Amino acid sequence: MGRILAIDYGQKRVGLAVTDELQLIANALSTVHSKDIFQFLNNYLKKEKVDCIVVGEPRQMNNELSESIVFIDPFIKKLKKEFPEMPIVRFDERFTSKLASQAILDAGLKKKNRQNKGLIDKMSATILLQSYMHSKSGIL
Repeated sequence: MGRILAIDYGQKRVGLAVTDELQLIANALSTVHSKDIFQFLNNYLKKEKVDCIVVGEPRQMNNELSESIVFIDPFIKKLKKEFPEMPIVRFDERFTSKLASQAILDAGLKKKNRQNKGLIDKMSATILLQSYMHSKSGIL
């Protein structure tokens, strides 16, 4: 069994999270500049067996796609072109950034660390991945 890789794609940074090989636990992986994401993915996928990639899909409260989808769609199109054999799943990412910010605050990190947007992106990807895993197992 391979890992599941989650991507919280942003215009500046990309938060990444990954499961263990048994797909039981979601862990923060990295934050990468958007322009470097495909180089990072190429290197990572050469080293690790990944069963699928989950990409956060931004939605509004009324379940409509948010305006940031104009950046996500081209990214996913290129992702499918670069990795044609890899299953790619789009998954609702509503509230992941707010939940990540709250988790960082609850952890008692200093203000300087709480303002680290890269940390928030990694945590958002981890929350996205955990939510996806729960949805697959029926846990909500």
